[in-house]
Amino acid sequence: MECQSEVAPRTCVDIHVLEAVALAATRRAAVASYAWVGRHDQKAADAAATTAMRQALADAPGRGTVVIGEGEKDDAPMLFNGEIVGTGHGPDFDIAVDPLEGTSFCAKDLPGALATIAFAEPGTLWSPGPGFYMDKIVVPPQAKDVIDLDDPPERTLLKVATALGKQISELRVVIMDKPRHQDLIARVVRAGAAVQTPAGGDVGGSLAVLLPTLDVDLLLGVGGTPEGVMTATAVRALGGGMLGRLAPQRAEEADAIRAAGMSLDRIYTCDELAGGDGFFVASGVSGGPILGRPRLSDDRTIVESLLISQGQVRHLTQTTFEKIPG
Repeated sequence: MECQSEVAPRTCVDIHVLEAVALAATRRAAVASYAWVGRHDQKAADAAATTAMRQALADAPGRGTVVIGEGEKDDAPMLFNGEIVGTGHGPDFDIAVDPLEGTSFCAKDLPGALATIAFAEPGTLWSPGPGFYMDKIVVPPQAKDVIDLDDPPERTLLKVATALGKQISELRVVIMDKPRHQDLIARVVRAGAAVQTPAGGDVGGSLAVLLPTLDVDLLLGVGGTPEGVMTATAVRALGGGMLGRLAPQRAEEADAIRAAGMSLDRIYTCDELAGGDGFFVASGVSGGPILGRPRLSDDRTIVESLLISQGQVRHLTQTTFEKIPG
């Protein structure tokens, strides 16, 4: 997403301008949804985050296309696939978005809820069509060349441990605590690895793999496709490894995928999920080890954010005059 000198000035926008837009979008979504932390109303929290993010994106210079949004699979408020945002004056760019990742965490006042978004060059983010879920594996850069989704989990653990210079007993693995993962969790534990089992939030789990300070080596299991594409943007920016494959959870979803001419067997690489330069942004909503929650200081609100771009991770603490609703 770099400005080239031969591009006409009206379509040339510095990447830092778009980064600022993305940061503003997640910050506003985080502040809006924080008012719903602990109120046990997931739809209201999601709607507040989505409305705030859509308003922020309306000011983006250029023409952003939501290639993949969250919401369709659970009938939640959303920025919908194909939605166009921005002023129209500037470059085209792709968007993958989940205004409130971890809605149940927000509703129950549990750590891990984030406002998330990714921008990338136009035509480079993968669109899963009617596929809402995908099987994923995410690893640090040292292990990116050894993973294979067709491997059984025991072999994956051995290969990743060897690549990282560890014993399997030293590995820490994130697998969401879902009924579909009962056998996977049991096999990983029997193989000797430690397993973190959050109730949701596989973007947060993937970030834990990519951020060395969080001491996680591997993410496995089935999660949402929007989260997968956003994760791929962050993985690509940091040189990590990721593979994904559509994993429908209902017969209707599988039928729709086949009707769209898409394969249930194809394994997508990170570069196929996010094929161009881009960046990932998140802001904290309910707190946790990655990002703290919004907090009041006098008449201002302090928001913690994370920007992953061009091989760098930046933790940003921003002060805004936007007050937490309520």
